[in-house]
Amino acid sequence: MARIKNYFVCQECGYEALKWSGKCPECESWNSMVEEVRDSKVSSSTSMASIKGSSEPQSILEIKSLNYERLDTDIKELNRVLGGGIVKGSLILISGDPGIGKSTLLLQVANSIANKYGKVLYISGEESEEQIKIRGERLGTLSKELYILSETNTENIEFHINKFKPTFVIIDSIQTLYNPTISSAPGSVSQVREGSNSIMRLGKGQGIPFFIVAHVTKQGSLAGPKVLEHMVDTVLHFEGERTEEFRILRTIKNRFGTTSEIGVFEMREKGLEEVSNPSAVFLEDTEFSKEGSIVIGVIEGSRPILVEVQALVTETKAAMPRRTSVGIDNARLSLILAVLEKKLRLPFYKYDVYINVVGGLNIDGTFGDLGIALALISSIKSCEAKLEKLLVVGEIGLTGEVRPVSFCDKIVNEGKKMGFKNFIIPYRNKEKIQLNQGSIIGVSTLKEVLNKVF
Repeated sequence: MARIKNYFVCQECGYEALKWSGKCPECESWNSMVEEVRDSKVSSSTSMASIKGSSEPQSILEIKSLNYERLDTDIKELNRVLGGGIVKGSLILISGDPGIGKSTLLLQVANSIANKYGKVLYISGEESEEQIKIRGERLGTLSKELYILSETNTENIEFHINKFKPTFVIIDSIQTLYNPTISSAPGSVSQVREGSNSIMRLGKGQGIPFFIVAHVTKQGSLAGPKVLEHMVDTVLHFEGERTEEFRILRTIKNRFGTTSEIGVFEMREKGLEEVSNPSAVFLEDTEFSKEGSIVIGVIEGSRPILVEVQALVTETKAAMPRRTSVGIDNARLSLILAVLEKKLRLPFYKYDVYINVVGGLNIDGTFGDLGIALALISSIKSCEAKLEKLLVVGEIGLTGEVRPVSFCDKIVNEGKKMGFKNFIIPYRNKEKIQLNQGSIIGVSTLKEVLNKVF
């Protein structure tokens, strides 16, 4: 007789305990422990060894290198993020806020691959076949080789895939799947883990690439156990606001490419359209000579992108002034403010500070430090930069020096294409850049920048 055990599993982190508690000892979230019944004979463990059969240790020099075959999605921005296309047998997880455009993008991908490579199976646990057909008519994605299945039972899904033999499979979403041998509800840790194992067995065993949609929490992170992220080959995240037109597709994990690339899309009536030149889009309505506004250059993967940073510094009577940033890490903003107060004697302690990156792009790294500082100085002094069509790049150190950044030449060349005439960059980057038109100003400290810009 099978041995039945009752466990209490945290739905946030997957921690297991034999008794219930109000607070998870692992992630310290409240009311997340849910009782689950498990049969000891039912094992959800899966590994590559079990998929391929028993194996023996081999020298790394004797292992044959594989040339992974990729499927071209005909969407250049998506191919860029994936590293050149969809690798056969790979598991790709995509997440994002509700209504951001995940299902729209996947339906467009499914249509492209169906037209090019053959059968594509779109499995939906959230929408009926009729609802997907209506969206397909609106988007113009009605390929004859695109098949729709509304199903949530993992055993039935496995049966249909084995029978249908598709080239590509989309599952929307992993939190709706359930295995009847597990007593817990769909979306629980056990169900998500078992559903992921089933998909991995099918994908790796038959060389079928899977696109899996995952829900997110209120904080924007992936819902469910972390094992889901560890098992898949690629994790993509859709960023943006539903009220805005632009969407950013960012790679969080990628076993077949870099994790620093981004894809830029624009939401239109007939679906998502690629943005091949993000700099032109983000600077479309920019007025280059106005108080509190500076254009900076950043590198996303291999792509230089120019964006406008706007700052508003306003006096406050509150004991604790506000520090609000959109698109910039708040800790980075606090660091820049501290350097400006210490080295330039600017009294930001009695001002509210607001920073915004125009267009909805989130800036990572230190490329924009100097530009953010100049936008703040411009706003607190209520003056504009005296250099017209100015592009600023550079990192700020805690001692007030301007430090060099990588790929500065790429950013300057992009600025030249966009019509910028003046460039403020770190002095040590200036020596490596040759510019036929325009003026390059190399700076070493913040005090130098003040004298040359304002």
